[in-house]
Amino acid sequence: MDGDIRTIIVENDQIGERIDTVVALSIDTLTRSAVQKLIVDGNVFVNEEIVAKNYKAKSGDIIKVTIPVPVLLNVEPQDIKLDVVYEDDDLLVVNKPKGMVVHPAPGNPDGTLVNALMFHCGDSLSGINGVIRPGIVHRIDKDTSGLLIVAKNDFAHLNLAEQIKEHSFTRKYKAVVHGNIKDDEGTIDAPLGRSPKDRKKMAVTDKNSRNAVTHFSVLERFGSYTFLECKLETGRTHQIRVHMAYKGHPVAGDLVYGPKNTPKELQGQCLHAGLIGFIHPRTGEYLEFEAPLPEYFENFLKKLRDSK
Repeated sequence: MDGDIRTIIVENDQIGERIDTVVALSIDTLTRSAVQKLIVDGNVFVNEEIVAKNYKAKSGDIIKVTIPVPVLLNVEPQDIKLDVVYEDDDLLVVNKPKGMVVHPAPGNPDGTLVNALMFHCGDSLSGINGVIRPGIVHRIDKDTSGLLIVAKNDFAHLNLAEQIKEHSFTRKYKAVVHGNIKDDEGTIDAPLGRSPKDRKKMAVTDKNSRNAVTHFSVLERFGSYTFLECKLETGRTHQIRVHMAYKGHPVAGDLVYGPKNTPKELQGQCLHAGLIGFIHPRTGEYLEFEAPLPEYFENFLKKLRDSK
């Protein structure tokens, strides 16, 4: 297989360590999760044999790691206006509008954030997992507006991904949910996985799930609706939407997890990724950015306030 081949000889102080840990500590451009994917894909050999990611290193083991040559995605760059909140040589923070899909997919082959980033970033793209892509470190749903971070190179991508894994990322959302939430603040700690009834949906489940924690605080009450700030401790797919529905307070406008008689003017969930904070991969400085509520959100709040 084509790629950059690295050879590691296990030292005495590495004996007994998991193979993914040894490789990640020996190659500083790889995180443990990246190494685990390389192992699963058959790109890591120990003494010329494929091993499991939990293999324990032995004295004198020779580890060969193939880091695949990045290949270009078949995605056309498109000159789509981006609301760039911050940008430097390593990363950019983008304020994504409601209705924009992050990645091309069936039904949304173009006009996505990735198409826009391919045009905006040019050759400054990360090549994680053997695929060159504008480094989408985390995602937000099509009908969720707000901030997300994009890595321009592997160094930044891996560092930021590790911060998310270690829960040191700050991500705060604003949401309007159905009903009057009893408590002024609280924490929802409930594991999320694919719904056993509908594989297109997520659900609170103990089967094939991952831990998920959402903290919330009430900003304003409107009787039949509540305006919240939600802070993510973890970042699972549809986390806030599923957690709030699980508590009996689905996000207003959410046709997937909420009632069908939702406010028509919302055209999707009333959810905005308003704040993001992280440690800059290169400088070590903590950066934090905020995006104001978009017009659709402000208009809905005004309607609720006027009807009080």
